[in-house]
Amino acid sequence: MVAVRTPWLTDVVTVVTHFGDTIVATAITVALVLALLRRNRQVDAVMVGGAMASGFLLMSGLKLVFGRDRPPVPVRLVHEFTRSFPSGHAMMSAILVCVVGAVLVRVTGRLRPVVIAGLTLWTLAIGLSRVYLAAHWFTDVLAGWLLGVAWAAVWIAGSARFGRARGISGESGETVTR
Repeated sequence: MVAVRTPWLTDVVTVVTHFGDTIVATAITVALVLALLRRNRQVDAVMVGGAMASGFLLMSGLKLVFGRDRPPVPVRLVHEFTRSFPSGHAMMSAILVCVVGAVLVRVTGRLRPVVIAGLTLWTLAIGLSRVYLAAHWFTDVLAGWLLGVAWAAVWIAGSARFGRARGISGESGETVTR
């Protein structure tokens, strides 16, 4: 990645990487949770908020456990104080796009290919930006994506099971008589 760096591309990638930082992910999560609660979609709100909050704790714990150093400072274009493995930007963006996709499927009954492509490109761009800026090794980002998808899948499946067990419909969150 260092070999393909140009000033204009570095500027673009720096903007892209900020779309995956904790502040942006938290803002999107809070807005989505509040919107879901307003629409009486409590199970989905808990899924989104729970997946993101617990995912952040999991990612932070894994960084402490693995203690992997980041790429060397001379090539690194960002200042980071945490460890490298797994990439938090990649993991949290993967969790977020998966739970957003799940909510969209539950609300609309389907997910358009353009939405799938947009969500996928968003998390790919964020993860690759971390490699370009030498904030992470590629394996950190790959692990972040895989862990994020797996963690989101646990929350998506768990919330679906909880909703079915409680007789909560997928459309509006109201209770269904059995």
